[in-house]
Amino acid sequence: MVFCRFGSKLETLCCFRVLILTSSSFFKSRLADVIKEQNLRDDLRYYFMSPCEKYRARRTIPWKMGVQILKIVMITTQLVLFGLNNQLVVSYKEENTMALKHLFLKDYSGVDEDEYSVAVYTQSDVYDSLYYVLDQYSQLGQLSVGPISYAEDEDGNLLPLVVCKEYYRRGSVDPSDETYDIDAQLETVCMSHDPVTANHWRTQNSSFFQLDFYRLVDIKLTFQLKGINLQTVRSRELPDCYSFYVTITFDNQCHSGKVKIFLDIDAMSSACRDWKISGTAHKNTHYLLVFDGFVILVCITSAVLCTRSIVLAVRLLQRFAQFFQENFNRKVCEEDQDEFLNGWYVMVIISDLMAIVGSILKMEIQAKSLTSYDVCSIFLGTSTLLVWVGVIRYLGYFQKYNVLILTMKAAFPKVLRFCCCAGMIYLGYTFCGWIVLGPYHEKFEGLSRVAECLFSLLNGDDMFTTFAQLKDTNTLVWLFSRAYLYSFISLFIYMVLSLFIALITDAYETIKNYQKDGFPLTDLQKFLREQADFPVVEEDSRTDAGQSVLCCCRRYEHHI
Repeated sequence: MVFCRFGSKLETLCCFRVLILTSSSFFKSRLADVIKEQNLRDDLRYYFMSPCEKYRARRTIPWKMGVQILKIVMITTQLVLFGLNNQLVVSYKEENTMALKHLFLKDYSGVDEDEYSVAVYTQSDVYDSLYYVLDQYSQLGQLSVGPISYAEDEDGNLLPLVVCKEYYRRGSVDPSDETYDIDAQLETVCMSHDPVTANHWRTQNSSFFQLDFYRLVDIKLTFQLKGINLQTVRSRELPDCYSFYVTITFDNQCHSGKVKIFLDIDAMSSACRDWKISGTAHKNTHYLLVFDGFVILVCITSAVLCTRSIVLAVRLLQRFAQFFQENFNRKVCEEDQDEFLNGWYVMVIISDLMAIVGSILKMEIQAKSLTSYDVCSIFLGTSTLLVWVGVIRYLGYFQKYNVLILTMKAAFPKVLRFCCCAGMIYLGYTFCGWIVLGPYHEKFEGLSRVAECLFSLLNGDDMFTTFAQLKDTNTLVWLFSRAYLYSFISLFIYMVLSLFIALITDAYETIKNYQKDGFPLTDLQKFLREQADFPVVEEDSRTDAGQSVLCCCRRYEHHI
């Protein structure tokens, strides 16, 4: 404050000049604050606008939205092309597995019995099945109708077939006298032979095939085959060469009089050493590589634009927080801070990174440098899922479509807490069903299978089959199973599932009422609407409790 003493004319003029200069500096400072506040308000409004509103406001082309639309089309096209090729690879492996089972397993019916392929019950059947594998292997070239043959080493020699038998070191069993003498130490004896002379093993090594079934644990035959997947030529791609690592196991671990026979195949693809193909397959591969490279470029552009938006949002939040601290002496509440931390951008960046990794793997697979089809499909599939989920972001600009997003956001915390409580009961039923019903019911043999069975029952699927398939050899277990299943179905369907649906319905009704009557205004919304009714916190009363009391009420509407 300036005080003037009116004396002479000169003193009076000087005093008025001081007053004018002081008022001018005050108004200039006030005007600068108003301009700063208005600029912040304009920047905030522009940040929360939709792409169309931004274009109408400042004629800014929505590059980010255009890149996302282009990326959806390209990534989906890339996924479809890779999926068709992956189906050919998987079908080739499955059909080869079925063909090899028919070639090497005697009396194979075409359908596996539970986890094994064939079971034998007599000693003669064990010998016949074992010799059958050796005979079929030695005649593979005359039997197989597919492009498959013996594997060779680097020197061009055929890789041998290896037979290993595992048995107890010493043992004698007399069931009639209920006596046994077993040395639990296991021993393994192996023999190998050239494939073309495998049928002579019975005469040259007859002692090796004299089996003591009381001591025998298992017999394993391992060999390697080579094949070429020619069906990819139809899709104008270069065929892959495959190495099949085959293991045939005669399992006698239970010593129950039932020997289970397994055939396991580990297929590995690689680039063929020498190939020549006419047509457009090679050119088509080059076109696909160029397309994948363009997908990577689009994803990098999308990730850069989204990262830039996140950086701008953080800076804008800092400006807004500084403004509130200077003018109202308090912090921005958590709900308003969340408005600046756009989870959609984070999801888009994650999808871009996964699409880039998947595209690189796809290019390496097409160049025959890698064979990780499953890993590549996981990256491409997940990125495509996230890209299509991101479309909801643009639908959310319309009020009628935004209900789903708002309902999910409002119900998620309550649903998560509810699922944690219900999950404890679910785990209890899982462990109980596994330990009691596992030996008598195929759907309860493992913890994962029990969880899947209970989830199926929870959704009302396959109920009668679950009740009917239980073996009634044990009356006590049968009675327990009825009490177990009835209690689970009644508890989870009539109570837990109903409460789960009620939580989501309650959130939906709340959102509908807010859309009808208006959402609670936060400090950020009041500022954007130029409302100045913000409570100012005194310097000595700024506590965490005060901050939480003065913080804006939780709202469900989300500015996208």
